[in-house]
Amino acid sequence: MKHIVKKVLPLSLIVALRFFGLFIVLSVLSQYAKDIDGGTAFLAGLAIGGYALTQAVLQVPFGVMSDKFGRKKTLLFGLLLFAFGSIVAAEATNIYMLLLGRFLQGAGAIGSVVTAMIADQVREDERAHSMAVMGMVIAMSFAAAMIIGPLLAGAYSVASLFWLTAILAISALVILFTAVPEPPKIVHHYSEEEAKIKEVFKDKDLVRMYITFLFHSSTMAIAFFIIPILLKNKFHMETVEYWKVYLPAVIFGILAMAPAAILGEKYGKGKEIFLASIGFIIASFLLMGFTSSFFLFAVGATFFFIGFNMFEPLLQSFVSKFAKVHQKGAALGVANTFSYVGIFLGGAIGGWLYGVVGEKGLAIAVTILSIFWIAWIIGMRNPALRANLFLSTDEYDDSKLPALKTIKGINDFYTNHTENLIVIKYEDGVISEDEIKEVLRA
Repeated sequence: MKHIVKKVLPLSLIVALRFFGLFIVLSVLSQYAKDIDGGTAFLAGLAIGGYALTQAVLQVPFGVMSDKFGRKKTLLFGLLLFAFGSIVAAEATNIYMLLLGRFLQGAGAIGSVVTAMIADQVREDERAHSMAVMGMVIAMSFAAAMIIGPLLAGAYSVASLFWLTAILAISALVILFTAVPEPPKIVHHYSEEEAKIKEVFKDKDLVRMYITFLFHSSTMAIAFFIIPILLKNKFHMETVEYWKVYLPAVIFGILAMAPAAILGEKYGKGKEIFLASIGFIIASFLLMGFTSSFFLFAVGATFFFIGFNMFEPLLQSFVSKFAKVHQKGAALGVANTFSYVGIFLGGAIGGWLYGVVGEKGLAIAVTILSIFWIAWIIGMRNPALRANLFLSTDEYDDSKLPALKTIKGINDFYTNHTENLIVIKYEDGVISEDEIKEVLRA
């Protein structure tokens, strides 16, 4: 486990610093954007999800760029864009300048690049642990942001949060070039046709994951739109007091991650975890939308964080399991594109719906959305059925790997020359390890 942490921690810190910068404003942004010059409920919702529009547009290009031109160069470019957007948002004096800053923040679409780089650094059988490490680091940054954000915004201003975000982006660059190792040299065995972006849409399980990313992130944007507004308008709380709701919600959300990861990864109960998570999300919005009790509202917010966080350690891991090695950057880029489209739609539509039908109508809309989400998840296959085989190049002939393309049950294969390993992903129950080894014996 220590060597996994050593490989993953620097990249996780880069992601955590970036997410901290995004999360620290989410807890207070909707009310701030609604009150700034030119602000409306719809434009406030757009400020919550606006950065996700440029993230959605650029996520796949960033993923593909990282596959072709290198992960580190792509990360450098993305972090610089993110820092510049943060400065623009910090200097905003009206809603439109704020939106421009948020769009520029989103242009630094590095999420899929970092995840792909982590997938490069660790073996398939170590990926669950590596994603768990990254998830826990992000969760801690998320928890800190939820508490620190309202306190700093109340003591100074929301603009100060954007300045802090820019500083953190520059700090992430220092980590990138001082602590992140170069990825291993991997040789792919695929045709030019297989490398095209359309190929990542041919796996039905990957497509189901893309839509799950969409639903998951849209509910997050709606939650972060509605919670600050209701805390101020319905319960008359000052910004500096928001932590009283966020702190217990974040703590219970973090506590839910570990059992979700263990049940989903070790015991193959990913589908069941997803369904339970959606149940928590439905209950959360119904409580927040319909209750006049502050205590029940806080319970609803806590339910949301539990449901949302139960997804976190599994989403990226499942996509990396379903995707072929040469498609990881592109597949994770597509997944994150759907995620950011969901944030944009959740923020924009959530803001519009709140302005038209209020919090009760918004809660009903999320419940209906979640029913469709449940139906989508029920048809998902369990990624635990996909097994991994690791063979030494000293004992097996990697020149025979192309012969595996015609064998039923083989999903992917590649050679990791840095570690002298042949890696085969296959369907457990369709083909056995011995059958694969027989094909590759030197």
